[in-house]
This record gives sequence, C-alpha cells and structure tokens, in this order.
Amino acid sequence: MSFHRITYNEKHRFATVHNFGCTLRCPTCSYKLRSGPNGRPGQITPRPTRFLTMDEVRRALRSVPVEKVNFMGGEPTVATELPEALAFCKQELGVRTFLGHTIGLRLPLPNLDGANVGLKAWDDEVHRRYTGRERQPFFDNFAAAYRAGLEMRANIVFIPGFVDLDQVEAVAAWVAALDRTIPFHIMGYIPVPGQPFPRPTAAQMEQAVTVCRQHLNKVNASHLTVEEALNLVPRDDRFAVRKIA
Repeated sequence: MSFHRITYNEKHRFATVHNFGCTLRCPTCSYKLRSGPNGRPGQITPRPTRFLTMDEVRRALRSVPVEKVNFMGGEPTVATELPEALAFCKQELGVRTFLGHTIGLRLPLPNLDGANVGLKAWDDEVHRRYTGRERQPFFDNFAAAYRAGLEMRANIVFIPGFVDLDQVEAVAAWVAALDRTIPFHIMGYIPVPGQPFPRPTAAQMEQAVTVCRQHLNKVNASHLTVEEALNLVPRDDRFAVRKIA
C-alpha cells in the first residue's frame, strides 16, 4: 500500500488521498524541499511510518460529505490500490475523481475523470537528463487520456538553464495541437539544495507566459519562494485542510 494520509477541505468538499513514492528520480523535484525535521537539505520526503489499508481509505472517505476525491503523490499511479480506490469513489460514493498531480504514467485509467499532468521537457535528451526516462510514453499517455474524454490539465516547471524557454514553448505548442483550451500552468522553479539552477526572474516568467499564450487559451503561472511553497494556505483556501486518516 502506498496511501499514507487523507485530508479534507470542508469549504470545497473535496478529499485528497496522498501517495508516497515515484518511479522517477528528478534532481530538481520540489518534494526535496520537504525533507522533514531530521532530513538533510535536498533529501526526498521521508518514508511514512505506516500506510493505510483500503478499509481505512473507504472508512475515511465515507466519514465526510465529499464531492470530489483527488489523488496526489509522490506519483499516485504507482499505488497498486489506485484502481480499486477509483472504483470505490465512482461506483460507491458517486463522486468525481482526479489525479491532482501526476507524470501520467498509467493514463488513461478506468473510473478516472481527469488529471493534472506534469510534462517535464520537450527534447528527449533534456527529458532523459531530467527523469532518466524517454519522453514519448508520457506524452502518448497524455494524448490517450485526452482522447478518452478525461478532463486534462498540463503543467511544466520552468528551470532556466535546464528546462528553458524553448522547452516550455515546445510543450505548450504540443498541448495546443491536441486542444487550445487545455489549461496550462507554468511553475517557476524553486531552487532545490545541491542543484545549480536559478529561480527564474519575474521578467523570465512573464516572457514564458506571453510565449505560451500564443499557442494556448488558458495559461497561468506561479512564481513561489521556498517559504510560500511550504505554506500555501494564505494564498489559496483549497490548501486549508484537516487530516481525516
């Protein structure tokens, strides 16, 4: 089992099932900003001390009035119980299901309504340096999920000197070839300890948004500091949650 925590947002009536683990080992992963009180700078989030059973997942989700269930990571598609959890949410609870953040490893999936997919880079060489994996399967899965009727969103981390403006624009153009109305979010890189890449400037972020809006209708961006990224509640009440399992 990879699910280790479930949170609930009372105002917006959604629950989030949190997964631990990912098949990629990206050196700039933002999860390395959350190394825990005993962690080393740049260390990935510590392994949970225990994981939830499916009975505990079902019991928690039944305990609150919920309209949507998000699955997030690490990478939620590595959870072997994900198909069972999706079936429970759709067939027993009758709620919307969404992958709040995923690399799109196993898309599309039965009983899944939508996904927010992080597309890492356009050039295969850059993608391999970033993830250790070739690019094409991830883009193929995104396209397959879109064609299967899932509500798709895409995002990319803009890393000057690594995933640079040319990579961001090429990914945006590819998404637009599927559908210009797919929402596209550009995240300004938050420097991870031990990595040489800088945080983009405000001018660079503005340029990235402007370029991508030449291709897509719905482009937005975030440009957070480390402190802002580790405490999102003041910026967005969707992050005001309580733990229910």
